[in-house]
Amino acid sequence: MNATTILYVIIAIVLADYLLARGLSFLNCRSITTQLPDEVKGIYSEEKYQQSQEYKLANCRLELVTASLQMVLLLALLIGGGFAFIDEMARDLVQAELLVSLLFFALLFFASEILFLPFALYHTFVLEERFAFNKTTMATFITDKLKGWLLIILLGGPLLTAVIWFYQVTQDNFWLYAWLLLSSFMILMTMFYSTLIVPLFNKQTPLEQGDLRDAIEAFSAKAGFQLDNVFVIDGSRRSTKANAYFSGLGAKKRIVLYDTLIKDLAVEELVAVLAHEIGHYKKKHTIKGIIAALCQTGIMLYILSLFIANPLLSAALGANSHSFHLALISFALLYSPLSTVMGLAMNGFSRHNEYEADRFAAHHFDAAALGSALKKLSVNNLSNLTPHPAYVFCHYSHPPLLNRLRALSTT
Repeated sequence: MNATTILYVIIAIVLADYLLARGLSFLNCRSITTQLPDEVKGIYSEEKYQQSQEYKLANCRLELVTASLQMVLLLALLIGGGFAFIDEMARDLVQAELLVSLLFFALLFFASEILFLPFALYHTFVLEERFAFNKTTMATFITDKLKGWLLIILLGGPLLTAVIWFYQVTQDNFWLYAWLLLSSFMILMTMFYSTLIVPLFNKQTPLEQGDLRDAIEAFSAKAGFQLDNVFVIDGSRRSTKANAYFSGLGAKKRIVLYDTLIKDLAVEELVAVLAHEIGHYKKKHTIKGIIAALCQTGIMLYILSLFIANPLLSAALGANSHSFHLALISFALLYSPLSTVMGLAMNGFSRHNEYEADRFAAHHFDAAALGSALKKLSVNNLSNLTPHPAYVFCHYSHPPLLNRLRALSTT
C-alpha cells in the first residue's frame, strides 16, 4: 500500500461517515409526527408539541449546514495538501519538532474555532432565542469562549506535550505512558470537575434549608446514601433548560441540581430525579463508565503505537517528511470506523444504565413522580418525542422519553 492509496481510503471513510450521519439525520427528521402521543397528553399541549417539532427541524437544518461545511473543508485539506501546508507554516515559525507539533495543532484548533464561530453565535442568539431558551448575554458568550480556550491551553497543552514527548523518547512503548497519563487525568477530572472546572463558568451553592432539602435528606437516609451536600447551579444564566447530574467519586461525590429544575418541578418530582441520580451511584455506573473509557483509550493508543511511525501516514497528507502530528491526523481518520463502533457500544451501555437508574428510583421512591418529572423536563426542553430508532441506536446516550415512560409503567 502506498501513500496515494491511504489517501483514497481516508477520503472514502470521510465520505462514508458523512453520508451515514446525514442519512441517520434525515431519517430522524422524517420521523417527526403531527399526532401527539397518548403518553404525554395532558402534559404537552398541541401548541407546545408543534413547537417541539419546529425546534427539532431548525436544529436539523443547522446541523446539515455545519456538517456539510466541515466535510467540504476536510476534503479540501486532504486533496489540496492543506495539512502539509500548515505543517510547513509551523516549521517556518519554530524549529524543535515538539514545538512544530504543538503549533500545528494550535493553528488547526483556532482556525476551526474562528471559522465556526458564526454558527455558534447563530445557534445561541438566533435559534435558541427564537424558542425562548437563550439567557446568555454576549458578554457571557465571549467570556465562556475565552475561558474555554484558556482551559484547553492550560490543560490540553501540557497533556499533548507529554504524549508527543513520550513518543519521541520511548517510540514503541509511548502508548503505555500516554495511557497512564491520560487515565490519571480522566480519573482526576471525574473526581474534581465539579469543584475545579464548573466554578469557572457557573456558581454552585448548597441547597438551602426547607421542604426540598428535608425531603432529599430523608430519602438519602432511607436509601443508605451518604449525602454531604446538594448543590444548586445557576444554569438560568445561560438557558431556561433544566438538568441534574451526579459527579465525583468517594468523598468527592456530589449531586447538582439546576436552578431551572427546582423552579419547574414539584418537591416529589425533584426527589425522584435525585433518586435517579443516586441510582447511578448505587449501581456503580460512574466507576463502570470510567473503566470502559479507560479501556477504550488504551485500545486506541495501542493501535496508534502500531502505525504512528509509518511515514506513509504523513506522506498521504502530502508531506515530504514524517511527523507525529500529521501521522496522528491520518490515524484519527482511519480509526474513525472503529471509534464509531466503540461509540455505539458506549451509548448502548449508557442507555442501559439510565433504565437501571430509573428502576432504582421507581423501586425506592416513586415511579409516578419520576415519570411526571421526565414529562415536564421534556416539555420545557422541547425534546424530540419520536426520534427514529436507528438514530437513537447510534447517537442517544439516554433512552427517548416514551421508552422510559413505558419501562416505568412495567416496573
